[in-house]
Order: sequence, then C-alpha cells, then structure tokens
Amino acid sequence: MSDRLTRRQFVRDGAVAAAALATGLTATKAILAGNPRDEDTSKILNYSPDMEYRRCGRTDLMVSAVALGGHWKRVDRMIGGEQVPGWMTMKIHRPEFQENRADVLSRCIERGINYVDACCREEILAYSKALAGRRDRMFFGYSWHISESRFPEFRSTKSLQDGFDAGMREAGLKYVDLWRISLLTESSRHSEAEIEQAVAALDWAKKTGRARFVGFSSHDRPHLKKLIETYPEHMDVILTPYTAKTKVVMDESGLWAAIRKHDVGWFGIKPFASNSIFKGNSSPDSPTFDEDNRIARLAIRYILCNRAITAPMTGVISKQQVDNVALAVAERRQLDLEEKAELDRAMDRAWANLPREYQWLKRWEYV
Repeated sequence: MSDRLTRRQFVRDGAVAAAALATGLTATKAILAGNPRDEDTSKILNYSPDMEYRRCGRTDLMVSAVALGGHWKRVDRMIGGEQVPGWMTMKIHRPEFQENRADVLSRCIERGINYVDACCREEILAYSKALAGRRDRMFFGYSWHISESRFPEFRSTKSLQDGFDAGMREAGLKYVDLWRISLLTESSRHSEAEIEQAVAALDWAKKTGRARFVGFSSHDRPHLKKLIETYPEHMDVILTPYTAKTKVVMDESGLWAAIRKHDVGWFGIKPFASNSIFKGNSSPDSPTFDEDNRIARLAIRYILCNRAITAPMTGVISKQQVDNVALAVAERRQLDLEEKAELDRAMDRAWANLPREYQWLKRWEYV
C-alpha cells in the first residue's frame, strides 16, 4: 500500500473514531437492550459505555450489537498481494494478513465489540491466533463447516464429535462459546435421523464443556423454524441471513415467532448482501468511500430496529470499518424518510447486482 493511501486512511480512521466516541458519549451511554439502565455492567464481557449490548436469548450472554463476522472478503484491497481463488481471498499465513486480523480484532475490543464468529478452518485458525492472550475479551463462535452435516461423511454423532475435536486441536482451543453446526440449504436433504445425530453431538459438546452453547446455522428458513420447534431445548442460538431488505412476519407462521417463543439467540449474516450494497470496492481510495460508509451505517441501523436480533455479523477488513459500524450503533436508530429512501435505492441496486451464487439471499426478505 502506498504512503499516500496510508496517510489518507490514517486521517479517516482518526476522524471516524472521534465521531464515534463523541456521538456515543452523548447519545448512547450504555444502552442495554431490554434491561434496566442500572444493569451491573461488570458482568458484560469487554464492556464499553459507547456500545450497545443485547441479551443473546436464553444464553443470557450480553453481546455487542454488532459482531465480527469471519469472512474477510476484499481484504486484499487493504494489504495487496496474491489472492486465493474462491471466496476466502487470502492466504492466512501471510504476515500482512495476520497483522490485519490482529489490528481489526484489537479495534473491535477497543470499541466494545465482544463476539467473533468463524465458520471454516481458515477463519478459526486466523482468529484463534489473533485472540491469543486475550481470549477473555471476546466470545468465540465456531463452525468447522467441512467437518459438519453439510457433508455426508459427517452426519453421524461420532463423525461430528471427531471432526469437532480435530478442529479444536488444530486451532489450540480448549472450548468455544458457541458451536453451531452448519446444515445444507434445503431441509429435504437432511433426514430426521441425521438431524437427531447432529443434536446428539451438540448435547455431547455442551455436557463435556467443549461448547458453552449450541445451535444451528442454515440458509433454509422453514428448516430452522422446524428445528427450533422440534428441539427447543437444544437451540440456544441460530445464524441466518438478515439484510437491509429483511422484514419480520408478524404472525405465528414466521421464523421470528419461533425465535421469540423459545428465547433463541439470533445472529444475522450478510448484512451488506455480500458487499453488493456498495458502489465501491472497499479500498480506502474508492471514490465512493464516504457514501459506502454511510450506506453501511444505514443498513446496520435498519437491522438493529429488530429487537429480536442479537447482532448482525460484519466481515470488516480495516480498523476504519470497525469504527464505522460502531458509529452506526451509536447513531439515532430509526431512519428518517430521506435515509430510508437512500437505503432502499442501495438495496435495489444490491438485488440487481447479486452474483449468481448469492441469489438465495432474496429468499430472506421475510422472516
């Protein structure tokens, strides 16, 4: 990265950080969703008075209103160098990459963000390394998806247990705060017996102290609703897509109703529709840098209007982006008519530009 870009980014980092702190001190001051203002904040992991915290269902964990998602798409725009084919985009053993992840994680901690989620081998290895020596500052969500029920060879309890232990050993982890098994998209491709095997594996992880809490993730809304209703005692947390187009179905037919009824924690992935919401390419020198930052904050504010959401997961790639999502939490929650119109235009553009492999996001306009 050139010195010019570095200086420009530094100036922007400082400006956004200052704005976030100023807005937070005057506007939010320890917003505890659904809890009284005199809540004992000493019980909140990595507490900051400038961050909002939400109760994560019956886990009773107080989780920051934005979380760090494992995906680091476009991180090459920050550190340059060789790209890896596919969605991972970066070789995780590069010193520049490891420095980037450590810096992003440090800024998250500074801003009071206390949850990081990793859903594949590379992400788990990268974040377990970045968290070394400060594991007590962040909740860790875990899903080693290639050794889970997406694949036929990992649909028995024993194979799931073995896969989980192998991943934990490689990452040097003694426990995780959440193990959520990743399922196939279409519910018809998992038999009832396979789901029961997965539930038994989650039980084992919880009873043996390997995972404090458990659940499932899927891109299939009816499947997740059925799982919550069939195995309510095993569903502490779920992960689903949730974009700035998502709306709640206000009756018992919706996934939202099952989540509320059974007090399930709820993390939303793809808040920026796999970056399709933005005009630019996420580089600090993008001509739409300021506009894209504003759109990101509008999307976060919109999503957080749903009080049932624990946190949207953002795959941020720079310290500045951490500051920007933290600022979104501190800003006024409800969008005015002009802001709503701007966000609607951005999401219409996102839907028009969605890559073929992400067309399924359109099935998540209603929950």
